[in-house]
Amino acid sequence: MVKPPLRTKSIGFKVSEEEYAQLETAAQASGQTLGEWCREMILRGGSASDDPALAEIVGVRLLLVNVLGPVAAGEKVTPEKFNQLLDQISEAKHQVAAKLQHEKTQREKPSGGKR
Repeated sequence: MVKPPLRTKSIGFKVSEEEYAQLETAAQASGQTLGEWCREMILRGGSASDDPALAEIVGVRLLLVNVLGPVAAGEKVTPEKFNQLLDQISEAKHQVAAKLQHEKTQREKPSGGKR
């Protein structure tokens, strides 16, 4: 098996508590450690959360699933519940988009080496 090249160089930078929390959340959503996620984002030149179109498509899908499911079951979606869903989706859509993009990237990687 081909081993990945040995990583001998280090890059560091400072972030605020809030920025650190955002980075950590994005890494967790993608199923990676913070270091792995940061390396991938830097080498790739961005993230799925930078793609507003993907995030909006994910948001629309989440809205449809969360509204049409209860309606199909004969439940009524109140305006309050709808607004609550919109708030939750606004917070989650970028993380879900990042996770989907990460999963796609993992499927496209050539096999044969250990990570």
